[in-house]
Amino acid sequence: MADATEPTVLLTAFEPFGGAAGNPSWDAASALAASWDGPARLVVERLPVVFAEVRQRLAAAILEHRPAVVVATGLAEGRAAVTPERVAINVRDARIPDNAGEQPVDEPIDPHGPAAYFSGLPIKRIVAGLRAAGVPAAVSNTAGTFTCNQVFYELMSLAGRDGLRAGFVHVPATPGFGTADLPVVPLDDLVRALDVVVRESLDPRPDLVESGGAEH
Repeated sequence: MADATEPTVLLTAFEPFGGAAGNPSWDAASALAASWDGPARLVVERLPVVFAEVRQRLAAAILEHRPAVVVATGLAEGRAAVTPERVAINVRDARIPDNAGEQPVDEPIDPHGPAAYFSGLPIKRIVAGLRAAGVPAAVSNTAGTFTCNQVFYELMSLAGRDGLRAGFVHVPATPGFGTADLPVVPLDDLVRALDVVVRESLDPRPDLVESGGAEH
């Protein structure tokens, strides 16, 4: 049990979408919350896969919990590794409708906002910690253009205003989720992965300076 004087970490994940019965990001986040034993207070919030509701729900969670660190997570179906995201871009371009039936194309998230925000998390240190724990991991340079990217963009906007350390991490599908030919990572590994992510995000040390780029 975390002491009342310890910082709060807000961990967010998503509800199911696209006709799926569940969402591995929420499965992993809620399982971690059930087993978390510090060194901080960990709270979890499930966000809607609805473009129009993202900022309001995220801002309300931050106001309620007053975290020092926010780690947002989402599903990257088809990826084979846990991927801390480097950058959020100011665009909504949906391949499928959100859970309210909206499917924006080439729309800005914030018409008056910057083109992009960079993560405030130590993404290279997170990748190193995940690999040391035996979890496949890599830096990602695209968070997509669906609601994951919107949460990431809105989060970094709010983090800059409120002085929070924040960022976004994608997780792969788990066994039994989606189609049989997708890469999967066991749920227990995703729970361990988020544990590493949260602990590294609480650590105030600067990020590692090492290669994490990609050619494409």
